[in-house]
Amino acid sequence: MSVLATVGEQEARDLLRTLVTTPSVSGNERACADHLVAFFERHGREAWTDEVGNVHAPADDSVLLTSHIDTVPGDIPVEIAPAEGSDEPALWGRGSVDAKGPLASMAVAAVREEVSFIGVVEEERTSTGARHVIDSGRPEPDALVNGEPSGSNGITLGYRGLLSGTYVATSESGHSSRPENNAIQDAVAWWDRVTEAFEEDEWTPVFERVTPKPVAIEGGTSDDGLSVETTMEVQFRVPPAYSVEEVRERADGELNGGTVRWHDFVPPVMTSARTEVARAFRVAIRQQDADPRMLRKTGTSDMNLFAQEWDCPMVTYGPGDSDLDHAPNEHLPLSEYDRAVAVLSDVAATLKGEA
Repeated sequence: MSVLATVGEQEARDLLRTLVTTPSVSGNERACADHLVAFFERHGREAWTDEVGNVHAPADDSVLLTSHIDTVPGDIPVEIAPAEGSDEPALWGRGSVDAKGPLASMAVAAVREEVSFIGVVEEERTSTGARHVIDSGRPEPDALVNGEPSGSNGITLGYRGLLSGTYVATSESGHSSRPENNAIQDAVAWWDRVTEAFEEDEWTPVFERVTPKPVAIEGGTSDDGLSVETTMEVQFRVPPAYSVEEVRERADGELNGGTVRWHDFVPPVMTSARTEVARAFRVAIRQQDADPRMLRKTGTSDMNLFAQEWDCPMVTYGPGDSDLDHAPNEHLPLSEYDRAVAVLSDVAATLKGEA
């Protein structure tokens, strides 16, 4: 490691605080991206932002460390203070957990061990950044670590997929005393049938279920008064036992009036605990006197997209309690962050040595 590449604990914490202090709601990541570029350049690394705003700092591609720069909205005052019931200092602020803790720890590890890094944009909305990386034809790395909160001793091996759709129905207007369904009732009836079609017993783990969820609905008489219209936005979380296409076909099969425009076909992903990447994390976590935990997440991440296109071994890792994602009390204990930096640095060194 060169003198330039040496990043001490305080500088690593300073980077985290800088990133958390700099707002980067999806679509407005530029200022935060500039801080990342400056951090790499201070340590003698080439770094730049691409057309969509991703930060690239290429180096040894034995492993690519990547996390997202953007956050969801939410104004949480940035401060260092212990959480309730704890004496341990923590950094409070939007994005401290999701995902600037993982992002900063990866940037530090990438500098320390001179491996490749990409900070991507708009993961919280459309995954524009990850899609651009894939579509740009970037060569596949030997291994990939995606940055999301798993806890400093957690290794995320799987995510459910995502299918989104917009249901639209129209019916003739008429007096509310008429017995036949209007478009609003058709939408509700379709959703009831869909929910029943994917119902599981209470013993089935959430990760193994299809979870249907309506996220918005609008309906009423049209402006000309001649029809009743309704629109419903829906999402399905898809476990590895299903394909996204199977879920779409089953939902379409429950239609009895109305149509659905489907989008966001993101397949589920489940990787092996026996890859060299997972093994390197287990060793590194034990070196921090912790017991590794293998996790499966019920949501969806950019790892789903990378796994669809790249065949290299990969996991997701990062400091922070994922229960605090998007929460009003989002905070990251600094010791947790320090451990994650150490784990990621050890993993990067190990994977470089094995390449």
